[in-house]
Parts: sequence; C-alpha cells; structure tokens
Amino acid sequence: MSTIMRTGGLDRRRFIKTAAAAGAMTVASPFVLKGALGAGGELNFLGWAGYDGFAAVFKQFEAKTGVKVKFTGFGSQDEFHAQAKAGGATNGAFDMAEPTSDRLASWLDNDFIVPWDEKKAGLDGVDPAFLQGKAADAMTIKGKRYGMPSVWGTESLTFNNKEVKLEYGKASLMDLFDDKYVGKVTMRGHSGLAAAARALEAAGKLPHPYAEAYADEAKMVKIYDETLKFVLSKRKNIGQFWSNENEAQGAFRTNGCVIGMNWDTSAGAMIKEGMPISYISPNEGAMAWLQNFVLLKGAKNVEQVYEWIRWINTPDGAAAWSKAFSANPIGKGSVDKLDDAAKKFFQMAYPGDATSKLFWWPATPSWFVAKRTEYAKKFMSA
Repeated sequence: MSTIMRTGGLDRRRFIKTAAAAGAMTVASPFVLKGALGAGGELNFLGWAGYDGFAAVFKQFEAKTGVKVKFTGFGSQDEFHAQAKAGGATNGAFDMAEPTSDRLASWLDNDFIVPWDEKKAGLDGVDPAFLQGKAADAMTIKGKRYGMPSVWGTESLTFNNKEVKLEYGKASLMDLFDDKYVGKVTMRGHSGLAAAARALEAAGKLPHPYAEAYADEAKMVKIYDETLKFVLSKRKNIGQFWSNENEAQGAFRTNGCVIGMNWDTSAGAMIKEGMPISYISPNEGAMAWLQNFVLLKGAKNVEQVYEWIRWINTPDGAAAWSKAFSANPIGKGSVDKLDDAAKKFFQMAYPGDATSKLFWWPATPSWFVAKRTEYAKKFMSA
C-alpha cells in the first residue's frame, strides 16, 4: 500500500452490545432517514448491519446532497448474496450494495451488477493505492470497473494478552493450531482454512502456492485437501466458529476463547472497552480486505447512487464512512481526520514491515466460493 497504509488507523467496528453479549447474529434492520431536503430523491442501500454510526453519516450526506438513504442491513456477505439472488439485485428493491472486492467476481457471474461510469464517480479524490496494484485488481474485470472502493481492513491474530504472549516477528498463523490452546481458538471456517493453508505454505507443506487456488480448480482441490487434513487434526483447538461481528467478539467476551483469527475491528472494539485484547500481524502477513460499492442491475435511483459515490470520494465523506465502520478510509486527505486512538491501534497492529506483507484476499469466482464452502462445512461439522 502507500501513504494511507503507513499512516492510517482503525479503531473499532461498532455493534449492538446486547446481541454481542449473547453471541447472536445481527438481523436485517431497514430504516429511512428523513430530513428537510426532498429534491434529492432517495437511494436503497443493501449493507452491513450492526453499525450504530451509519445514521449520523446518512444525515450528513442528506444535508449535503438532499438524498435520503433507505438502508437495509445484514450481518454477512452470504446474506447479501441471498437477497440479491432473491431478486433484490434486479427488481429495483436495492440500488447499491457493499460486498468486499474478493466477492465481486461472484456478483458479476450471477449478473447482479453493472459497470460504473468512472467519469461520474469523482475518482480523483481516491488515494491512488486503491486504483492500481493488487488491492485494486479485483474491482476491474475485463477492462470494466464493477467496484468502487469503500473502506479497508484486515483479519489477523487477536488474543487475550493476559493468557497469550505474542510479539511481532515471532507470531505466526501456525500459533492458531498450537495444542496449548485446545478449545480456546476462534475463527471463521473459510478464513481459518486460508490461515492454515498460508501457514503450511510458509512451512513448505503445500503442493502449490496458496494464491494459485483461486485461479485453478484442480490446484485448489489439491491445496484444500491437504489443508483440510491438517485442520481436522487440530479440530479440538476450536472453541467457537464465528460468522459475524457479534459472534467474533462473543467468543472472547463470554465463550472462553483466548486467541483467534479475527477482524481488526473486533479487536479494536474490545480494546476500546478496556478488555485485555491485542491484535498483531503474523510473519505470513495479515489477510487484508477491501470493501467496495456495487451498482445493482435493477437500480432505480442511479443518479442518487452516484451522488453517494462522489461524496464518499471526498475527504469528509471517506473519513465519515470509515469512522462509522472504524476501518481505514480510501479518500485523499481523509486519514488526517482520524483520531489518535485509531492511529495508536494501527501502530500496534502493523509494526515494522507489516504493511508490506499484507495478503489481499484474491478475487473469488463462483466455483471457488462453492468449493470453499464445501471444505469449510467439513471443517466446522467435524
């Protein structure tokens, strides 16, 4: 990455506390923000549930543009995809959604989205780091841009620093599979497999480089067969699998886990509340995600969507959206608007050369998602 990765910050991904304590999944939560301005129309936004900072951002956007936001939130990308597949992408129910860029190919394969008109998007306001290189490759398919950058962050080693001692330069993804943590590890099924595969690759125990699994199905099968064999031998380590923000934090808050593979925002939330939690990049590099906006095929309020994109691509808009998520912003000049606590977290999470080692989740075509799900189910149900 570039300047934004060296100086940016992230603090926490906000969530509904009562649900987090119970480890419950966030449910759909639509709401409409109404204001004095009405000439700007509205846009229907399918996005992430559980972030109480969104309402203030939508009000700020409406005050600037007159566009009202009707927001419907879900807790996972699989739920996004299900809504799109049920007709939400084509029947006009939604105008815009916000998947991560690694899932973009799947949305295109299913004919859910249409390309953006870059001339109308205000891309001059976006940090160049997100318009070139690996971080941006997944947003452009066959010469057309289908994704607009939103916020970014990572998934890496999260741990209770009273129970677990890790330090940068020695911490490894293989620590997740250390038998001294039997019953005390938390992870997502599919990203746990990825972590194991990358740890095995670093140890020279994969038949092919892990990244090749995303482009070649035959290689993917060989890589994941070997990885599944390994994780099943360590299945007793897993105390809880998680699939959304609330469950991830619940693993540490109430279910006895002391180490896991988690989003940076999960760690940031617990740290802000005074819990003895730390977050650090492993030797193999943290898994990095880039979220993006997509224009749905059946969008009825296209001009209002472009109003949103142009505003997000300003310093104020990018900073506001990243603060709502407590993730990293993508706009030029937006990092300067983040608070000191966010910068402190960033320095802890990505010391030394950590940002140069980031592993950006590759684009995941539909066949890969389907087969990865099969392997994850075998891992989780064992």
